[in-house]
Amino acid sequence: MYALYTALATIGLVALWLPVALLRRLTRGVPINARARLAREKTNPAGSTSGWVHAVSVGEAIAAAPLVEGLRRLHPELPLVMTTVTSTGAQIVRERFAALATHRFFPLDLPSVTRRAVAAINPAFLICMETELWPNTLRTLAARGVPVMIANGRISDRSYRRYRLVRRFMTSILADVRVFAMQSDEDARRIITLGAQPERVVVTGNIKVDATAADPPGSGDLWRRLLALAPGRRVWVAGSTHAGEEALVLDAHRAALAECPELVLVIAPRHPERTREVRALVDRRGWPSVRRSELPAAATAASAQVAPIVVLDTVGELAMLYAVADVVFVGGSLVPVGGHNVLEAAQRRKPVLIGPYTGNFRESVGLLESAGAALVVRDASELSRGLRRLLADGDLRLKLGDAGYEAVASRHGAVRETLDLVGRYLYPGAHA
Repeated sequence: MYALYTALATIGLVALWLPVALLRRLTRGVPINARARLAREKTNPAGSTSGWVHAVSVGEAIAAAPLVEGLRRLHPELPLVMTTVTSTGAQIVRERFAALATHRFFPLDLPSVTRRAVAAINPAFLICMETELWPNTLRTLAARGVPVMIANGRISDRSYRRYRLVRRFMTSILADVRVFAMQSDEDARRIITLGAQPERVVVTGNIKVDATAADPPGSGDLWRRLLALAPGRRVWVAGSTHAGEEALVLDAHRAALAECPELVLVIAPRHPERTREVRALVDRRGWPSVRRSELPAAATAASAQVAPIVVLDTVGELAMLYAVADVVFVGGSLVPVGGHNVLEAAQRRKPVLIGPYTGNFRESVGLLESAGAALVVRDASELSRGLRRLLADGDLRLKLGDAGYEAVASRHGAVRETLDLVGRYLYPGAHA
């Protein structure tokens, strides 16, 4: 099965990934980082071992922060390497973890490449955030006796269906993982059904609950100045949106403006390279728009006369930007993507609107729904009604925001439990 997987991966690399990567490079300026992905970067100093933490993209990298900080605190002598798949994830690691870890791109999952990468990193262990299962990488690590943990593990509905089709192969892959720290009982049940040994599976909760520290005092006022928001202007944020959602968000914004003419919309596309596309949608509706990176210098008297649209074209600022929001819509949920992190808004006491497609974050969404902290909107008209309802009712906004905050606070502790598992199974002595 490994030979078949490797053959299919090679075909997919040449026929699919490479053309798409080249197209993104030419049209959007997204770097390919071929040398790094082929593990041709420099190696660690001779004899030096590292702790390896893998976070596929921005969300996982941010969520890994308390885990990385805990490892550094407990083992300051152990160099840490963080790998990502995406360039935006790399940017977060380089900016936020410069004093804690060295960044590398995760290697292409081909045997020769994974051997080079593992030799270069020389890991004492690997911690994969969420459920990143790369068969050849795990096999290479197992051959060297390097223990692996899946941290903050989850199995989405779509992934579960795919994995069940190759359950026999999955059993072999999962055998190379020392311990599974899963987000919920359902995630634990699914990984066991796919072949993980039950004694290796532990439910720790969601690290993202612990990941967000309190915003600095006055951060809300700071963001209002950065966004050039005049006193009294109301704000709603549509975060992590995907193609097909921005048009629905703009329709809801148009309806809300009739009742709240001072309303400002901040749209944060999940992929910042879509900024031009999103601004074109706004332009077609006859509204002014501005990139976040242009503010506050680009604020003009003309743009202040009409409720502006701000498009977030930066990386890693969305969670902090929620501090200025009266209402938050979390995207990837009105189109069948699976949703995105709803906890960042709840941790800032913001009322949350979400669509019906939240399978990737079912435990977090379920937590907020059960606490009465989120409103589920199933289409454009419900999004519009929900937005206008919340904008009109300050007591309801406060009620939902407080309920979300309390619900999230009640689930803290996942980082501590995960670090305890690291000490027991990966790196003896790494107890919190």
